[in-house]
Amino acid sequence: MRLTKLFTSFFESEKAGGLILLICTAFSLVISNTSFSESYFDIWHYPLANHSLEHWINDGLMAIFFLMIGLELEREVYNGELSKIKDAILPISGALGGMIFPALIFLLFNFGTKTQSGIGIPMATDIAFALGILSLVGKNVPNSLKVFLTALAVIDDLGAIIVIALFYTKTLYFANLLISLAIFAGLLILNRMKVYQLWIYLVAGVFMWYFMLNSGVHATITGVLLAFAIPFQDGSENTISYKLQHFLHKPVAYIILPLFALCNTAIIIGPDWVHNFTEHYSLGILFGLIIGKPLGIVLFTFITIKLGLTQLPKDLDWKKIIGVGCLAGIGFTMSIFITLLAFEDEAIVNNAKFIILIASFISAIIGFLFFKVKKGSKIV
Repeated sequence: MRLTKLFTSFFESEKAGGLILLICTAFSLVISNTSFSESYFDIWHYPLANHSLEHWINDGLMAIFFLMIGLELEREVYNGELSKIKDAILPISGALGGMIFPALIFLLFNFGTKTQSGIGIPMATDIAFALGILSLVGKNVPNSLKVFLTALAVIDDLGAIIVIALFYTKTLYFANLLISLAIFAGLLILNRMKVYQLWIYLVAGVFMWYFMLNSGVHATITGVLLAFAIPFQDGSENTISYKLQHFLHKPVAYIILPLFALCNTAIIIGPDWVHNFTEHYSLGILFGLIIGKPLGIVLFTFITIKLGLTQLPKDLDWKKIIGVGCLAGIGFTMSIFITLLAFEDEAIVNNAKFIILIASFISAIIGFLFFKVKKGSKIV
């Protein structure tokens, strides 16, 4: 499978971004449990234009992250793995299984409790970390596997975005929402009219973000909407969609996601941290990410292939699909992001973040070892 220049750039930036995220997370965890912790927390709570720095990162900068995800999804739909229905069914079915099973497992442990709102936490996959771990496997990783994991993770993130929009909107202000959607509709019209000045879309996108922010719907949704409003054209290097996506790779991988990690992994690990593993939400997150993800991905792809709806690429086999399923259990960025929306109790948020890190670390180790150890044996 021939990889496009833009996909290769995307893969390389996410690969390096995964390593930076790991370093930032380790630094944040260490400093949060030293005598410097209070000063470190004060940095993220520093007021800036009536909001904390943490708020600007989670509601502002992360909208740019979702803009890049939206552009990548758009490219996959028009010119990539999702452009042909039969090819798209494989990652789509895997992503659906990888969302449904973790959600059901979480609900199994938390149904009827105050933490059942965390059902979306184990549903998403962290693209940067997952591709970063896959890159450590070696040069023998087939291109189709990289594309499959990327498409699956992007669809996962889209699913998480839909969950955020539908289930984590507590108070809705219709006037602001309608203004934001009206701007979006206006941009779609400009798209149809073949208006290709990028600045128009970006300026309008800022206003769309502002009104979405004040509508009650999480403002990061704006990023995905704006991505699909920006003209894709023929997808070549001269299009504004291509140029914007190429430009965003490095700022997102090297600035935005590291800032998110530094800010949101400031976790205090108390002396009774072992007891966190017995909480209902902890069990739901752990089993959802570590077991639910690979189980759902493998089962759904297996069913669709056996039904004749799609087929495995020639250079893939079931042990590689299982390995990818394990790597998809690395929730990190999106899981932490949904945790911030799902829970209000600071202690639960802190503990849930810690469990997400543990579950993601275990999934990464299992996935890595699976690729390194299970060479040569057939599974199906």
